Amino acid sequence: MDKMQIINEAEQVLMHTYSRYQLILDKGDGVYLYDTDGKKYLDFAAGIAVFALGYNNKEYNDALKAQIDKLLHTSNYYYNVPTLNAAKKLAKASGMDRVFFTNSGTEAIEGAVKLARKYYFNKHGKADSEIIAMNHSFHGRSMGALSVTGNPKYREAFEPLIGGTVFAEYNNYEDVASKVTEKTAAILMETLQGEGGLYPADPEFLKKIRALCDEKGILLILDEIQCGMGRCGAMYCYQKYGVEPDIMTTAKALGCGVPVGAFAAKEEVAAAFVPGDHGTTYGGNPFATAAVSKVFDLFESENVLENVNEVGAYLAERLEEFKAEHDCVKDHRGFGLMQGLEFTVPVKDIILRAMDKGLIIIAAGANVIRFLPPLVITKAHVDEMIAILNECL
Repeated sequence: MDKMQIINEAEQVLMHTYSRYQLILDKGDGVYLYDTDGKKYLDFAAGIAVFALGYNNKEYNDALKAQIDKLLHTSNYYYNVPTLNAAKKLAKASGMDRVFFTNSGTEAIEGAVKLARKYYFNKHGKADSEIIAMNHSFHGRSMGALSVTGNPKYREAFEPLIGGTVFAEYNNYEDVASKVTEKTAAILMETLQGEGGLYPADPEFLKKIRALCDEKGILLILDEIQCGMGRCGAMYCYQKYGVEPDIMTTAKALGCGVPVGAFAAKEEVAAAFVPGDHGTTYGGNPFATAAVSKVFDLFESENVLENVNEVGAYLAERLEEFKAEHDCVKDHRGFGLMQGLEFTVPVKDIILRAMDKGLIIIAAGANVIRFLPPLVITKAHVDEMIAILNECL
């Protein structure tokens, strides 16, 4: 079957929910992907921040193969060892006490919001809580996650959504504080906004929000689905700020390709849930959590965080140079291996040219290019990317 036949047949049977590129990926190795024609691509998207360890990591693959031969699924009526191991490692890495495994980041957001509302209900004895979320945020596409996503283009066709959400300006403490009422159960934000254009939380802003939550008895929920799991140079981005949330969400690189997410919370907050309040059939099954457990092991044995900090600093230098050399580049934002360039023009054509030259990059909005490579890239890969990007301009 040739390329266009595959694309045409896919367009006939798949729902038209994605504007896919005319590219059929076949395999991956290290930080490179290969299409069905054998063409090689340097990957600076990592499946939208998922493949932190790169492709075809033998230890990771072997761990999954071994679990396939033992047990894939049990349901949550029973215990299993991979889930215990993964939960202990996630709790230690995040500084949280209790973990709930989901199938995706969106489900992690759903669970985090439910937990915050149940905590409020137990505390106040009434179900009238509100969540303060941020403008330009992105938390997922289910009805609950859309309700706390601060971008009208994702929301308007699906309204009415779940009520009780108030939106405030990210990095504007006064605006957030002005939205707090006696009904506020939680303040929810990404520690570093991804889809919204690669905007990190201002350190002073985040610390003041934490203090506000402590003062008012409000929960702080930090969405680390894209910016967590080492991408910003700490296992979770909030750790770079010296701030801890009450509830956090994680996914994407948590399973490095296996669909898995989680939300985790401090003991007092997690205790709001009792049997029957929340559940999942597939979430936390032994196959997914075997992947999670191995990912944490490999982050340690392969010194992933050290590499992110070293190569991330180099990427920042090269992107600053790139910005200085090109008038069409307006701004450079982000840190670690989650960085972006804002252009004065739409970036779609640049992304297409890059793909033609063997580089995969993705956008964040119409005029921002996101750089989300595997966390095992080297400085040489950064140089290779910059050289191709220069050709594209």
